[in-house]
Amino acid sequence: MKKPFDKIMLANVVILAALGVVMVYAASAYTAMDRYQDPIYFLKKEILFFGLGLGGMTVMANINYSHLQWFVYPLLLLSLILMILVLIPGFGVEAGGARRWLRAGRLTFQPSELTKIGLIVYLAHSLKKKDGRLSDFVYGFIPYIVILGVFFMLMMLQPDLGTAVSLAAVVMLMLFMAGSPVHYLVSLLLVSLPVLYVLIMSEEYRRQRITAFLDPWSDASGSGFQIIQSFLAIGSGGLTGVGLGEGRQELLFLPAPHTDFIFAVIGEQLGFIGAVLVVAAFVLFFFRGMLISVRSIDPFGRYLALGLTAMISVQALMNFGVVVGLLPTKGLPLPLISYGGSSLVMTLLSVGILLNISKWNRPT
Repeated sequence: MKKPFDKIMLANVVILAALGVVMVYAASAYTAMDRYQDPIYFLKKEILFFGLGLGGMTVMANINYSHLQWFVYPLLLLSLILMILVLIPGFGVEAGGARRWLRAGRLTFQPSELTKIGLIVYLAHSLKKKDGRLSDFVYGFIPYIVILGVFFMLMMLQPDLGTAVSLAAVVMLMLFMAGSPVHYLVSLLLVSLPVLYVLIMSEEYRRQRITAFLDPWSDASGSGFQIIQSFLAIGSGGLTGVGLGEGRQELLFLPAPHTDFIFAVIGEQLGFIGAVLVVAAFVLFFFRGMLISVRSIDPFGRYLALGLTAMISVQALMNFGVVVGLLPTKGLPLPLISYGGSSLVMTLLSVGILLNISKWNRPT
């Protein structure tokens, strides 16, 4: 039964994204002035991304989500091609020791953002077809693990451990909710732990991140510098914050203040109350997304809504954990709020799909 789209989801997401535009400016003005002699350098780009994302969200909200099944394999193939291209010198753009972007004129695009959506659409379509037959290890489990393994490996070559881990978590959640036997998933997790340990310990910068996570003050001017500055930002905000645009940590003290650590800037400028409201908005997003999934009229819509909601929610949870020191630093942006065109546009496109699925909910 076709119904009006979820207005609570829409309002919540637009408010979060609009807050993101404001906070990007508040967090980046000094850095932009220092690097580009233009305090609104990042703000101008973020407004452009916001506009493109809203346009894409509007389009996706008005195209029947079931039509995505026509593009399952082309989208998965395109994701694979782009993930390979980004690793090739001359195609991929390297920054900060990572090769995660493709350049199109003056803009860059992060293929992993498209990959997340492509893999979720594929899983939703495939899980719908295999509904009830997921207990077959060869037919209903191994193919998904092989595909996940290919994309996981490509992300690790960039390298991008944070995105790879978050994507793996979403895939496992989708398989669990679709009915994959728990012992398959537990076995996969147990096999993955030693592999993850080797991946972490094989790179010096990853080992330093673990050390900084366990005791940041052991190297306060080195590996522990970023998280300590994050603690200082959040701690100095108090209950109500120092005021919008009045923070100190983004004055070249806190690294990545407008990207991965923008939540620390929110804690400083808007205080504990502002930070809690942002967390509450993501909790609301999660519950509205799960409600859309549960009420979906068909398995494809149910799994698709589950995957898209989990993708955004898991990344937000991991970002919060990193900023407050509950997880090692991973380099993941805060969805809808951190600066970044690929992340913002693809997240808003995902929300557009969720809104469209909500139009076809079962009557309440």
